[in-house]
Amino acid sequence: MKVLVLGSTGYIGSAVVQRLAAEGHQVVHFMKDASRPPTDATMVVGDLTDPASLRAAVTDDIDAVVNLATPTGDEAVDTAAVDALTERLHGTGRAFVYTSGVWVLGATGDAAVDEDAPTNAITIVGYRPRIEQQVLATGGEDVRAVVVRPGIAYGRGGGIPALMTGWAREHGTGRYVGSAATRWPMVHVDDLADLFVLAVAKASAGSVLHGVAHEAVPVAALAAAADVAAGGTGRAEPWPLEQAAEAVGGPFAEALGLNQVVSGQRAVTELGWHPSRPSVLTELAGGYRG
Repeated sequence: MKVLVLGSTGYIGSAVVQRLAAEGHQVVHFMKDASRPPTDATMVVGDLTDPASLRAAVTDDIDAVVNLATPTGDEAVDTAAVDALTERLHGTGRAFVYTSGVWVLGATGDAAVDEDAPTNAITIVGYRPRIEQQVLATGGEDVRAVVVRPGIAYGRGGGIPALMTGWAREHGTGRYVGSAATRWPMVHVDDLADLFVLAVAKASAGSVLHGVAHEAVPVAALAAAADVAAGGTGRAEPWPLEQAAEAVGGPFAEALGLNQVVSGQRAVTELGWHPSRPSVLTELAGGYRG
């Protein structure tokens, strides 16, 4: 398949592009900066805030569009972007895969929630559920619309766990927002890339899929592992929300303190997804450097 990818040079996007290429798909990178073309790849130049450039990028030979671009923070702009990207997919059955995230679910309680759970988005992703619904509604126009909600991604030395390692190095101990009982749903970035490739190839129209391999990783244990990765002894302490908000901003601090237990079983059952990379605790402890 010929796949147009937005956000192809980002943390998750670069892993997805690598996996698409490994499976024999041709990637077309949607790039804002024409002076930094990806190696050995096709690119088109445009801007997420420019609907005309988005529309022009979806040529008749594009078999699928994967939007991994970071939202702009302006709902009107992101709504217009989805309209532009899907306009030329109407009536074709071609795939549009949109990247959301588990934060749209809000706090979940102790039982693992699946894709049928209602959304209760926190501030940092406040309007994202409406974008999800906009994407899924294009199924009525014969677009194979799919929403993927990644958990907290780790691996390849990136993601929030890498930030936590930096914080541990800076402060001399691991730090976590919220209580020691807080848990995060997580996924290795390479496992997540596998899921995106499966979604492009065979997810049904209207699918919502949680990209979660580990339903509930204790954040206190994660902070302790980050301290080990930073050269410490595995200490971790609470980071008061007010202090975290001063350092990283209120909306992100709220997200760091969010307690969630989220199931990714639907992707396993429906698509045959088999997340297999080591856990984040193993990776941070030095057991995996893939």
